[in-house]
Amino acid sequence: MAERILIIRLSAIGDVVFASPLIRAVRARYPDAEISWLVEPAAAPLVSAHPELHEVIVWDKALWKTLWRERKFGALWSAIRSFRAALRARRFDRVFEVQGLFKSAFMAWLTGAGERVGFKGKEKQAWLLTQALDKRSDNRVIGSEYRGFAEDTGLPVADFAMEVALTDDDRALAQAEFELGEYAVICPFTTRPQKHWQDHHWYRLAELIEQRFGLRVLMLGGPGDKDHARQLADGSAIESRVGSLKLRQSAAVISRASLLVGVDTGLTHMGIAFGVPTVALFGSTCPYRDTRRDNARVIYHQLPCSPCRRHPTCHGRFDCLTGISPDEVYGACASLPGLAV
Repeated sequence: MAERILIIRLSAIGDVVFASPLIRAVRARYPDAEISWLVEPAAAPLVSAHPELHEVIVWDKALWKTLWRERKFGALWSAIRSFRAALRARRFDRVFEVQGLFKSAFMAWLTGAGERVGFKGKEKQAWLLTQALDKRSDNRVIGSEYRGFAEDTGLPVADFAMEVALTDDDRALAQAEFELGEYAVICPFTTRPQKHWQDHHWYRLAELIEQRFGLRVLMLGGPGDKDHARQLADGSAIESRVGSLKLRQSAAVISRASLLVGVDTGLTHMGIAFGVPTVALFGSTCPYRDTRRDNARVIYHQLPCSPCRRHPTCHGRFDCLTGISPDEVYGACASLPGLAV
């Protein structure tokens, strides 16, 4: 019987992209295995079309949180038991838990797998695992913690490359967009304002891209960004696709772009995954400087207060990003090899 292996990375979009090389690495080490991935709904489209995955299992986190918040503990316990039964019915032999949180280690424990390997983490979850590894991450290198995990578990890393698998329908949508004219993509939106570049900078950069590269400028983002996107596109050279595309459709559009410029968000990381010429803007965070791509650049102004991550001290000025000018970003774009214009 084929060995059954589960990879657990529940969220977020960017981290699922960073962890995606593990699929091919597991396949290379265990060529006959049935490989599955456990994920939350928002990030599931990033792995659901991968040809090497036997199954994508989606955890309904929102339901569990609602039951907890409403103090429906009996219903919550029932949901946990049902999910545990579903996981154990799959009879996983081995689990690779690469999120490093209590909730993800708990999911690994629920499977009942005889081998559960994961990160030690800060939430004291090692007792839920059969083997707890130190997280070997180098913030200068993209996806370094997942490469370190692969090395520590004997998975090959010679071709350790990020990947977002697309369907034929996704590719057809991107082709239709491409036939309207070659384009650049901008990704201005994140969940935290201290990671945003200023709107007037996006206006000016869009003008520069259109005038000097001759590219249309498409803006991507999620449904929650539609109001901001409408303001940003009004009277500018920007064509908004924000909220009108599903996640994997956005990925497909990125895959056909001639250029991508974005802040620290999952869509930006997809540009690097697809090998699209990419410029990434960082301020309050700096998860990597080395993209492992010759055609990607990271702009990051190191200030005494940065990276502040979730605790900015600049009272809303966000100096680390305000100081990045459109001319600097345009210059980085112009220096990218392989910029197809």
